[in-house]
Amino acid sequence: MEEIISNAAPCHSEQTSYKLQRISKDAIPSWGRRNDPPRLRAAISLAIMAICPNVVIFWYAALQHFDGSLLSAVMALKTEGFFSFFRRYTPAPNMQTALVYGAWLLFQALLYTFLPGSTHEGQPTPAGHVLKYKINGLLASFVTALSFVAISFYRGSFASTFVAANWASFIAMFNIYGLFLTLALYVKAHTWSSHPKDRKFSGSTLYDIYMGIELNPRFGQSWDFKLFNNGRPGIIGWILIDASFTALQYYRHGYITNSILIADILHLVYIIDFFFNEAWYLKTIDMAHDHVGFYLAWGSAAWLPTIYTLQPQFLAVHPISLSPITAAIILSAGLGGYVLFRSANHQKYLVRGTQGKCLIWGKSPEYIRGEYKTTDGSTHKSIILYSDAIETNGDVRRSTAKLGKNTVVKSGGGSSPGFFDVAQNHVNSRRTGKINEC
Repeated sequence: MEEIISNAAPCHSEQTSYKLQRISKDAIPSWGRRNDPPRLRAAISLAIMAICPNVVIFWYAALQHFDGSLLSAVMALKTEGFFSFFRRYTPAPNMQTALVYGAWLLFQALLYTFLPGSTHEGQPTPAGHVLKYKINGLLASFVTALSFVAISFYRGSFASTFVAANWASFIAMFNIYGLFLTLALYVKAHTWSSHPKDRKFSGSTLYDIYMGIELNPRFGQSWDFKLFNNGRPGIIGWILIDASFTALQYYRHGYITNSILIADILHLVYIIDFFFNEAWYLKTIDMAHDHVGFYLAWGSAAWLPTIYTLQPQFLAVHPISLSPITAAIILSAGLGGYVLFRSANHQKYLVRGTQGKCLIWGKSPEYIRGEYKTTDGSTHKSIILYSDAIETNGDVRRSTAKLGKNTVVKSGGGSSPGFFDVAQNHVNSRRTGKINEC
């Protein structure tokens, strides 16, 4: 079923062949999660859906009410008890924020629908569908950024700091929208499926809510909920959140520190690159493999804008100026890591585009040829580049750069605005280990 092409040393080839045999032995006819998950998996799904929103609230409480000290927040949680703590610190929405957030979602939906863009195809789905997508995220992000600048120019500090000043209510709205979307898509999958043969039922309601049932839920033929929700409200919103907390630092303290600018720059590089390569995103695991449930719907709507922006949230209130040398080292490490990350992805697409007839680092690439069948009976071929863990090493370096900045920014008091980076490094280290096993 698979064919390995390699010019590597014998010992390397043996490791690769062993891994290939193990993959073939465990292979299943179609991709996606397994059916009939055990009760433990269902219980874990419930636990994740219950814990994650509370993690977001806990981090908000630590930053807002305990001066960014996790230790103080944990001690308060222990003293007050779980329910009392979260009843006291869980943020509530207000009408003004609800209207603004609703207008934000509508604005992004209109940009997604009406802005011009090129059309690209995604990967074949399990049922054999090759869906088309309109790609206009980069233009939408520019229009959004210009709109933010224009409104801030005319309304001053009120507009530029509005998100940061009403952050608690926005967190509440993120959670409400994410949970509503999760349940709405679960119901849609049962009653109004866009591609019924691409649905994945596990036999567990909890697991299906968490991982999702539909692969590509759509409104009509082309309005794709997954592409919209994964990129627009959360990632474009990331720009505005960073900008708002940076503006808050300026209006509160009278200056902008290089530490918050480093965070803004590293985030902005990722965001611009994401939308510049939005067509590439159609070929990733998120789009080609993951179904849309709590994991993607709530994660993109609530986890991304709150956890990924912890650094500016913290630095807006605790302005720290790094020495020029320290700032340069951290920024260079972050940008260097991103260059590695991007070059690794380029290598994968170069190998696929040339069917392996190219050079990587001056030598022929090592890759695996595989075949798979979709449920319509069609056979498809694919190439998987087998190489070192440069991509995940790049991710580790980017995350470590931001984590290093946070460590320099505040050491002591139990503060840890780099939680996302610690978690990202853990994930990337595991991925790196798996790649090195091959």
